Amino acid sequence: MKVAVKNRYLILAMGMVIQLCAGIIYMWSVFKGPVSAHLSWDPAKSAITSSIMLSTFVLGIIIGGRMQDKYSPSPVALAGGVLLGLGMVLSSFVPKSAPWLIYVFYGVIGGFGVGCVYTTTVSVVQKWFPDRRGFATGMMVGAFGFSLVLFAPVTKILLAEWGVPKTFIFFGILFIVICSVCSLFLKNPEVKQQSGTPASTQKQYTTGEMLKTKEFYFLTFSMFFLLPAYFILNPLFISLGVERGLSESMATFGVMLTGIASASGRLLISWFSDFVGRKAGIATISLITLIAALVMIFAQGVLFLVCIAAIAFSFGGSASVFAATAADLFGTKHMGLNYGCVMVGFGSSALIFQLLSNALSVTYSFVVAAASCVITLMLVAALKIPKKSAKKA
Repeated sequence: MKVAVKNRYLILAMGMVIQLCAGIIYMWSVFKGPVSAHLSWDPAKSAITSSIMLSTFVLGIIIGGRMQDKYSPSPVALAGGVLLGLGMVLSSFVPKSAPWLIYVFYGVIGGFGVGCVYTTTVSVVQKWFPDRRGFATGMMVGAFGFSLVLFAPVTKILLAEWGVPKTFIFFGILFIVICSVCSLFLKNPEVKQQSGTPASTQKQYTTGEMLKTKEFYFLTFSMFFLLPAYFILNPLFISLGVERGLSESMATFGVMLTGIASASGRLLISWFSDFVGRKAGIATISLITLIAALVMIFAQGVLFLVCIAAIAFSFGGSASVFAATAADLFGTKHMGLNYGCVMVGFGSSALIFQLLSNALSVTYSFVVAAASCVITLMLVAALKIPKKSAKKA
């Protein structure tokens, strides 16, 4: 048992490194301007890349989750890392005559790869830490959120010094190497190592059984209605910040700030929910998002930065608390595929509300985002989580 405890922290560390690389998915707001200029592409069309990548990210979670549940996490994480890097490398060769190929390479291939490594690493650590599920999930997805803090300034420098193609190639090769090495350390624990823990006596729902429960739909739709504010903002962090009175450098700082806030939310909300319960955790970030979305309608300057930080904090918190809630409700044995199905709410929200915001003014977009948080609060109120699972991760 001592060896298992020691190994599980190594697995946590390797998974966090992989998640740090995979977090590139949230950095399209940094790439968007230079890529649009490089390809002579309409910025409005290039902005859709983010939504496509987030949607295929969910597809990667579903398929990758099924594969790692059925076989082993290591090859799935390896394949995901290679696809992530390959998508970025191929993006460097996109010609001006066909800029839409960015959708395919960066959006579809890269997004699918990120989904594979995301679900694999989260599922693995939840199996290794049945006694500290909120902590392990928070650390893992916190690394995913911290990626923006680390890579945003580096990317800005590389894009200015090297240009778009070389920057894509650099990150693509770097991520393939790092993810390939770290994936070799990922493995599921033996069942006997978890005997006597809360997870060993919990019902382990198959995906078919889960889909027959109302809790699945409450959880999935509550995620769908919680996240619009972030998805509306994501491709507009810099451009909207400039419109709201920030200098371009301060707007870029805002991107880094969202990374810090997101990473903090991923860590703090998961631990918070370990003590007060998952429902209270989700309700808290719903209220924060609701208030921030309403203030965002008129926010200028520093207040704008405060609002995007609040929205990013709640968005990050959702990544950890929803994963922990899914494990509490449905068990960890089939967590890869089960959570992938819950994440359909994430992908649908990313695609639908991004398209909706393109058809609405910024003001109406945030009104819709605030109203959707009210729906989340009602769904969470109806959600029933076993007391023992809700309080003890």
